[in-house]
Amino acid sequence: MNTSVRQLSEHWLHVAPLLAKPASEAEYDRLVEQLDEILAEVGDDEDHPLASLASRMGDLVEAYDEEMRPLPALTGADALRYIMEERGLGQSDLPEIGAQSVVSDILRGKRQINVRQARALSDRFSIPAAVFLSL
Repeated sequence: MNTSVRQLSEHWLHVAPLLAKPASEAEYDRLVEQLDEILAEVGDDEDHPLASLASRMGDLVEAYDEEMRPLPALTGADALRYIMEERGLGQSDLPEIGAQSVVSDILRGKRQINVRQARALSDRFSIPAAVFLSL
């Protein structure tokens, strides 16, 4: 057995959990804690010997998050509601959508934002029109 393999064998019990997808919240929490420690050591140094390990661990954390904690699908109405709240706008402050009753129907989920409305909102708020279109 060569030296590299011998060293790897000696340390594998400590390294293997850092390369395995978490199977529980406890394993996830441990992986995140260990990743934080490695990132504190690595910093911004992409040439650091542990940088690729940190990247792989980050991929595992992200995969667990996507599988176990999926983000809810947002609708165009959700995006519009958020913008209205952030900017203190009322339903009558959005003439590019239509009458207040049309805005109300969109916010209640009775109507979808159409392409013309999405483009007008995009122009007004400098946000991609696709944000307002529910797929």
